[in-house]
Amino acid sequence: MENHAWMEGMNSHSCPASPDPEPPGVLGAPGAPGMPGGMAAGGRLGRRARILCGGMVAFLYVLDQATKLWTVRNLELGEHRVVGVGWFDWVHFSNTGAAFGILQDSNRFFMGLSLVALGGIGWALWRGVFPGWGNRVALLWLLVGVLGNLTDRLLHGYVVDFLLFDLGFAPANPWPAFNVADSCICGAVVLLLWGSLREEWGRGRRKA
Repeated sequence: MENHAWMEGMNSHSCPASPDPEPPGVLGAPGAPGMPGGMAAGGRLGRRARILCGGMVAFLYVLDQATKLWTVRNLELGEHRVVGVGWFDWVHFSNTGAAFGILQDSNRFFMGLSLVALGGIGWALWRGVFPGWGNRVALLWLLVGVLGNLTDRLLHGYVVDFLLFDLGFAPANPWPAFNVADSCICGAVVLLLWGSLREEWGRGRRKA
């Protein structure tokens, strides 16, 4: 009897059970699906994710500026160089307006607008206004696009457009010349629209 009581006392004073492991899929949990590098508590990016995002931004920005610098140094303003089988030209066009050449001779206005946009994008990224990896990537692409074209306006006095496609049918005969930064902006818009549509579809399914 004394031995039995002594064993019960030992069991009651044994080490407490370890807490339940964090369920898979929770933000910040190791191996959460769709979260390379994970996120810290509150939806903030973890260290590895910040490195990946920073590397992507740096790569795209350098690619944009390097291709524009090559264009400025090797092609005269307005020059065309045919690449491929006649449906793509490497050109050197100037753009002092917005996309598709609208609002020309508005360089200072778009420089100010770009600064406001950069502040808004930075705030949205910091506050996590658009959650989800698709939206975060879209904002980073948008950041690269705005920053790349703003750099052009500061360095050259105009945005350098150098990619010109003529696919032989409207509206791409030819499509207005563009650059890597423009591609980032367009890709960001597509990602944000896609994320918004997916969210609406998800709401519709939950209501059904």
